[in-house]
Amino acid sequence: MRAAIRSVLTQQGDFTVECIVVDGGSTDGTLDILESFGDRIRWISERDEGQSDAINKGFRMASGKVFGWLNGDDLLAPGAIQGVVDEFRQFPEVRWLYGKVMIIGGHGREIRRPITAYKNLRMRTFSYRRLLVENWISQMGVFWRRSAYEEVGALRTDLHLAMDYDLWLRLGERWPGHFVDACLAAFRWLPSSKSGRQFEREFAEALSVARRHAAGRYRREIALHRLCAARIVLAYRLLRLISLRRSPSKRHLPKGPPSPL
Repeated sequence: MRAAIRSVLTQQGDFTVECIVVDGGSTDGTLDILESFGDRIRWISERDEGQSDAINKGFRMASGKVFGWLNGDDLLAPGAIQGVVDEFRQFPEVRWLYGKVMIIGGHGREIRRPITAYKNLRMRTFSYRRLLVENWISQMGVFWRRSAYEEVGALRTDLHLAMDYDLWLRLGERWPGHFVDACLAAFRWLPSSKSGRQFEREFAEALSVARRHAAGRYRREIALHRLCAARIVLAYRLLRLISLRRSPSKRHLPKGPPSPL
């Protein structure tokens, strides 16, 4: 969590960052970490009804014009927020945007490059129909205007693994997503994380979300979604079996700002 918060607070540019941390009542030393940042962050620690409920609390506390969220193990890339701000200023009609996200392991080095390359290829041109087929948008690389959030509503608290996908579909039904050709964040994949332990449940929940949004329409897309989910689950099972003795990649998050926007 400390690294995630620092990746937000060290963002520099002509904007103001409001960093809000919502903790579910941890007793493992998390509060000491939060208190160490003093008044540079706002935080609450109390029981919640799950991750979606906690994130919604944070958004209710927020006063900014642009929203996004970061999980405790993930990181923003240097210069990410300035890049996001510049895009929203340059394209006032854009209501939400997304960018590239690197996958890193517990050591902080890039892993699973083929998955990242595949997502980067899929995300270059937004298509609502393709988004119904599969979720190729990584949550920590997405930002949206406050006005868009107020229109589509909060995260569904009955979803625990695909609440971000549901939000993308709600946003995408109204406005096309805007692609930012830059690395905005890093997703830390760990075998013990929700994505690592529950990927099969995650894809099942995502299918139910897509079917709900399709509402009897887009039957071809939902059929393709089933096939894509089965293929990806198989790939993830194989990745889980790969020997951990393979040498990790030495590529890290970029030290400078993202690629020119």
